Amino acid sequence: MKIVVVKDYAQMSIKGAELIAETVKSNPEAVLGLATGSTPEGLYSELIRMHKEEGLDFSKITTVNLDEYYGLSGDHPQSYRYFMNEKLFNHVNIDKNNTYVPNGGAEDIQEECKNYDKNIEKLGGIDLQLLGIGGNGHIAFNEPEEELNFGTHLTDLTKDTIEANSRFFDSIDEVPKKAVTMGIGSIMKAKKIVLLASGKGKAEAIKELTSGKITTDSPATILQVHHDVTLFVDEDAASLINISK
Repeated sequence: MKIVVVKDYAQMSIKGAELIAETVKSNPEAVLGLATGSTPEGLYSELIRMHKEEGLDFSKITTVNLDEYYGLSGDHPQSYRYFMNEKLFNHVNIDKNNTYVPNGGAEDIQEECKNYDKNIEKLGGIDLQLLGIGGNGHIAFNEPEEELNFGTHLTDLTKDTIEANSRFFDSIDEVPKKAVTMGIGSIMKAKKIVLLASGKGKAEAIKELTSGKITTDSPATILQVHHDVTLFVDEDAASLINISK
């Protein structure tokens, strides 16, 4: 696991975007696993800048998103499909037919989950998976549990996650209580993983992630056994870990 400590959120976003851009340039038909939430917004802004000012080409890129709120259609302003369109897809030359987000409004949600994993396999797997991390150590919506799911599945959101995400809604009552999420196994199959973390609220989770121990109480700790993981963390998020110079 490679840990890169940077000064602040802006630097974290730039460094993460540079790594994604390297993948896009070296493999114009790459499959990118993407994340939502406030953490990757700066990274997406930087990718848009690279596209407009430097000609970064997304025309043959395929994307697969980690998760979606259960019960929200893709045109709902708080859905993750809407987020991706607004924060990235509408501003670069990507074919939206090649952008995949779980369908949170599917009539048969179990079938949707199975088909989502089958589609990732059909695409040849994920070349680079972008991740954030929750304050409780969740990745995607794989929350702390006694057991963790391997594949894409419907999951209950914890009270902490609902409270954290309520800032995006008019009230906490509007926050969905369930989500469709890639499982730990789907994430771990990615050829390369990049995780971003910013702020003191993520410091404890980063400490756990780099502890040398694996626990379902902090699902992100499983990343320690992946062969190619890069963490971009700002000084606040890295405040509880020791980095050898």
